[in-house]
Amino acid sequence: MTALATLATVLYHGYEGTAGLTGFANEGTYIIFAVILVPIYVMLVAWFAGVPRDTKTGLLGVSYLVGIATSMWVSMLVLTVLIGLIFYGEFPGV
Repeated sequence: MTALATLATVLYHGYEGTAGLTGFANEGTYIIFAVILVPIYVMLVAWFAGVPRDTKTGLLGVSYLVGIATSMWVSMLVLTVLIGLIFYGEFPGV
């Protein structure tokens, strides 16, 4: 056994990457977007359909929500790639 194969055995313990499953929307994704985010959906509708209406403030709130969500998704992508490289020795989905 070469040094590289020994190192791979020690680091990865025989586990392989989830080829073909990375990025697939599982049941948890549907639960998060359909159930857990309902208060956010109600809040967004209330900003624009409620009384008193302030479109400028509503759009500011939407832009904050989009910015926060984007930063979370990008950071999760970076961490997923790093975990794939460190623990599986390859980019996820390759």
